Amino acid sequence: MNTISPVFSQVMERIHREQFRRCVMLHGGDHRVRRLSCREQFLCMSFAQMTFRDSLRDIESCLNARPELRYHMGFRNRIARSTLADANESRDFRIYADLGQKLIAKARKLYAGEELELDLTNAAYALDSTTVTVSLGLFPWARFKKGMAGVKVHTQLDLRGSIPAFVDITAQRVHDINFLDRITPEPDAIYIMDRAYKGLARLHRFHQNGAFFVVRAFKTLDFARSRSLPKTDPRVRSDHLGHPRNFRPRRLFPDLLRKIRFVDPERGIELAFLTNLITANASDIARLYKYRWQIELFFKWIKQNLRIRSFFGNSLNAVQTQIWIAICVYVLVAIIRKELHLDLSLHRILQILSVTPFEKVPLTQLLTQKDTINADAESHNQLSFKDF
Repeated sequence: MNTISPVFSQVMERIHREQFRRCVMLHGGDHRVRRLSCREQFLCMSFAQMTFRDSLRDIESCLNARPELRYHMGFRNRIARSTLADANESRDFRIYADLGQKLIAKARKLYAGEELELDLTNAAYALDSTTVTVSLGLFPWARFKKGMAGVKVHTQLDLRGSIPAFVDITAQRVHDINFLDRITPEPDAIYIMDRAYKGLARLHRFHQNGAFFVVRAFKTLDFARSRSLPKTDPRVRSDHLGHPRNFRPRRLFPDLLRKIRFVDPERGIELAFLTNLITANASDIARLYKYRWQIELFFKWIKQNLRIRSFFGNSLNAVQTQIWIAICVYVLVAIIRKELHLDLSLHRILQILSVTPFEKVPLTQLLTQKDTINADAESHNQLSFKDF
């Protein structure tokens, strides 16, 4: 008799049941619920993310196709798409947001020892947002401008392990700068941003809380130099300490600022940065800003590998529920990669899990067999230069 649980269940076992129960109780998720508990809703939506399901009907058909295994995966009853749709509309998304934060805390502890190229002991975060375009007719609350609608996912990404430390989901019309109001600055942490985050008052709040920032300098800021710092790298055009020249910006950020002009030799363009890192090397600050590209790769990964481009419900709550559960699945895959000491990429791990959810194979054996590792190391669909 095979006593091993299905692969999907082995993945979901990484979620602490008591933590999940507390999240549900805090927001009254299972109050007067007869069928499809919050845990079953989470399992359904996680199954959809992990196996690339396209619709509620698709989820229903796949889970009900193997009733003898469905029970062992945590489902007490047959799945009905109408019940799942109602759950997505009515169950508070904060249940899954709170669960996501607990998984994120676990993942960040696992990846805390990850080294960056720079000799850096501070926590380092990249801030940015990505937009998912939706139909204005189906999502009227997401109206951006005439004939257009979108959902924006604001993210604070921990550069060690590319783990999303904080996420906020809004309509597209909400400007990126408002995301800074939602963040509690960590002392000695470094926040890396592009020029969309140009609020001097908000940046000064980070400075007052002992946090550091590196942001692309915005063209409208007139900078008055107080003194110049020595340049040790030919790529650094200038390195000045000073203040905003005009009265109102100077009142918003009255403390000393540093402006660095750096030439990117790869693209041949000049970049200008504002920072409150006064003693750091100018070239190191430019290299630190280059790490911001990790958040672009994170957005690309979740859009290509998870279901956040089309939604199973039309309300803001349903959209937030789906995105938060997608983030939970991403973090679970990252946790599995670290706990099992795998050399596989997150993409490869998710591919393997997507085709084996019903298999009763130990997760360690499934993800560490030689054929799996070789398949990840070499893609046979790609031609090599040696072939010519």
